[in-house]
Amino acid sequence: MKYSESLKKNRDFQSVYKDGVSCGNKYLVMYIKENKKNRNRLGISVSKKVGNSIVRHRLIRLIRESYRLQEESFRCGYDIVVIGRAGAKGKGYKEIESALMHLGHLHKIIDTDEG
Repeated sequence: MKYSESLKKNRDFQSVYKDGVSCGNKYLVMYIKENKKNRNRLGISVSKKVGNSIVRHRLIRLIRESYRLQEESFRCGYDIVVIGRAGAKGKGYKEIESALMHLGHLHKIIDTDEG
């Protein structure tokens, strides 16, 4: 299993926003940028507009868990930033996972030959 790292530094997030490509759907927005490493780095951001800290942290945990369980499907070598939208507020695991996989397919960073 190829474990991903977290994006933590503001300059890493800004680099992905500036030089990366984005796609979005009703619940999430995903920015990706190649990082020339053999592993992915995942960053998650949820604005205060989505809700209070309890709501935001729940959404962050859902996104992180969705990615963790589907990590084998994603190609390596990308910095990925996932942004939670207000539409994701109150949604369950299945909707968030489906939105994440949908964005992965749009960016063509999911290996479809598996499964």
